[in-house]
Amino acid sequence: MWPGLEALPWRWAGGAALGLGLALLVRGWRRRRAPRREVLFFPSPVTCPAALLGEPGSAPCPCPLPHGDSPLARLLRRLLSARRSLELCLFAFSSPQLGRAVQLLHRRGVRVRLVTDADYMALPGSQIGRLRQAGIQVRHDQESGYMHHKFAIVDKKMLITGSLNWTTQAIQNNRENVLIVEDAEYVEPFLAEFERIWEENDPANYTFFPTKKEQK
Repeated sequence: MWPGLEALPWRWAGGAALGLGLALLVRGWRRRRAPRREVLFFPSPVTCPAALLGEPGSAPCPCPLPHGDSPLARLLRRLLSARRSLELCLFAFSSPQLGRAVQLLHRRGVRVRLVTDADYMALPGSQIGRLRQAGIQVRHDQESGYMHHKFAIVDKKMLITGSLNWTTQAIQNNRENVLIVEDAEYVEPFLAEFERIWEENDPANYTFFPTKKEQK
């Protein structure tokens, strides 16, 4: 019997014990939630993300856009579930909604790291400059080919990957797919790939001017 229950009338004690037992059972069930597996298909209908991206207690958005569910809204919710870390490895990143979500996580104290393609980060509309100005760590590749990955890792346990570039064009117009999975068998190789690219593109190793050997 739990401590203190012996002092209660037996009927009360029995009810209290049953209630406590059910509470512990529910808590254990929540902890053993099945790993997430979800597939999203795009294009996504245009919806207002204000409810997801607004500060707690903010007034409802009065805009005329629909405020219902959509593939983009689901993607935003998975990103915003991050509590400790977010690794991003993205070829192109120009979606304002996804950019706001990443900045919001950064303000909440989530450690955000981003690797992107050197050419596409400089295109008009890219979110990369805004993220850097916000204090988010960004590195870009120095290879001749494209850094063409499109994946994110939430809290080192949830993988988000697929064909989708994080651009308004892709989200609203293209046929794309996103797979969301909580499975260490898949998360760990992607995390290892991110760390490899992150270390390879340490700014301390950047080459800004050709060496004499390269000039020849």
